[in-house]
Amino acid sequence: MKLLKPDLCLYCFQPISPNYTWRSVFLAQLNRQICSKCENQLERIMGTTCQICHRPKTETNKQYFKDDLCNDCIRWEESSKWRGTLTKNTSIYVYNDFMAELIAKFKYRGDYALAKIFAEDIQNILRSLQYDVIVPIPLSEERLYERGFNQAEALLIEAGLQPSNILERTHTEKQSKKSREERIHLPQVFKLSQIKPTTETITSKQIQTSKNQQAAPPTNSIKNKHILLVDDIYTTGSTLRHAAYILEQAGAKSIQSLTLARG
Repeated sequence: MKLLKPDLCLYCFQPISPNYTWRSVFLAQLNRQICSKCENQLERIMGTTCQICHRPKTETNKQYFKDDLCNDCIRWEESSKWRGTLTKNTSIYVYNDFMAELIAKFKYRGDYALAKIFAEDIQNILRSLQYDVIVPIPLSEERLYERGFNQAEALLIEAGLQPSNILERTHTEKQSKKSREERIHLPQVFKLSQIKPTTETITSKQIQTSKNQQAAPPTNSIKNKHILLVDDIYTTGSTLRHAAYILEQAGAKSIQSLTLARG
């Protein structure tokens, strides 16, 4: 008699072979979202990394590091405008070929369900981070219409969190089409959402809104608060720093970020 129908991998759609152990039975860890073959292609970031951007330090790239920082972050920190704006980024995976294809399918080809693959890892990372308000990097209205959802917001929702949408994107050009140099020297691309002022402080744990329409907390609620920005990929750090700069100017005490992959 067949007791359980095998689940299908959300990426390759092949049956997932159950990993039956006493631990999985007692903790109900049978509802896996990805098969072992695909999961083994996810390369988690481990070992020594840049203390700001989380770039892995390997034997092949150690010449691009000076002590605990990579050369890119050293250049960011040399700027009086950007110094200390983004205190730290934490990335979960290396942006290898498999991750690039997985994110492309999720982000550009509209496969929202793929966000479920990362839910557990995101939950685990968030337990180690200290923050008051969690903010997804927003899309422009044009990009949101094209894709149907904001990938950063989807990652948080599927991990069981309620995002705080306190930022709006004003720049509509696709960042993926820009060179590294162009991304670094972008004009400001974000602004704070226009909402009614209030004296109430609202954090990510207190916001109770629907999945389809997330309400932004009042901007004065970020004053002296620790903010966590969330995005899918850290490439040059320009997007995250532009967002962090706006929040810093609004009175946030510190801004760090969580990204799915480090490019």
